[in-house]
Amino acid sequence: MAFGITGSASLLAEAVHSVADSGNQLLLLLGRHRAARDETEEHQFGFGAERYFYAFIVALVLFTIGALFSGYEGIDRIVHPGKLDSPVVALVVLVIAIGLEGFSLRTGVMESNRSRGRARWPSFIRHAKAPELPAVLLEDVAALTGLGLALTGVVLAWLTGDDRWDGAGSLAIGVLLACVATVLAIEMKSLLIGESASFDVEAAIVAAIESGPDVERVIHLRTLHIGPETLLVAAKVGVGQGQTAASVVAGIDAAERRVRAAVPIAELIYIEPDIYQPGRADQTDPAVKAARRRTRHLISRLAARDPRRGRPA
Repeated sequence: MAFGITGSASLLAEAVHSVADSGNQLLLLLGRHRAARDETEEHQFGFGAERYFYAFIVALVLFTIGALFSGYEGIDRIVHPGKLDSPVVALVVLVIAIGLEGFSLRTGVMESNRSRGRARWPSFIRHAKAPELPAVLLEDVAALTGLGLALTGVVLAWLTGDDRWDGAGSLAIGVLLACVATVLAIEMKSLLIGESASFDVEAAIVAAIESGPDVERVIHLRTLHIGPETLLVAAKVGVGQGQTAASVVAGIDAAERRVRAAVPIAELIYIEPDIYQPGRADQTDPAVKAARRRTRHLISRLAARDPRRGRPA
């Protein structure tokens, strides 16, 4: 409505961006709903990855509808300047929108802080396994920044009488949305291809497996996020040469219970017993590195302890 009154290209760009954002939230909700379906014979690991798929679609929508349209509208307004009518209407609408979007961003930040821990924001967005929070945070930051660009373009067009500033604001919004969409697409692509568990989670898995008397050490470890709340764990463990088949099976069952207690999202666990032979270990194998990291982490923790009290120094 404000665009219809003012003819502002920046307002039109933000209007289209807002419609795209609203549609994106529906896509994220649809992805969560479809990911909750039970596994089938054709999809035996379930549908958790659908959340990543729909988040990737969100990135495409943000780029095609938001970035390309805003960029085109900005270039067209710069080449063919129009007349900005009733700039006060545009300013009022943009100021109200900035307030509302700021509240939305504040809500997203508060929700993210519950799972972010001490991680910095770039690291949180890069390593988060649930796609909704990074997508919403990036969209809210882009929306708030875009509103600021639109406000700047409208004010400059009003003060200078040159409506090309309004077009420049729309073009800047298009570039901003293209950058955000690219970052989001890269992260969602990585999740779609398949990401392993974080270092802390892998360390907890190795510690849980090795904490029982039935397993000598973890030889290999591979993890894969089937979905944000479903982790696949595959490990090769070293067992004693004199153990019977029954004792090995009992030890593996006990190790699986310890892993599930330590990492509840580890729903799919496959442990293969073997006799450990150091000369056969391929140190370049990512699975071997994952198992060794836990050993180095444990050594560094022991070295940091106060020898007099046995507590972290």
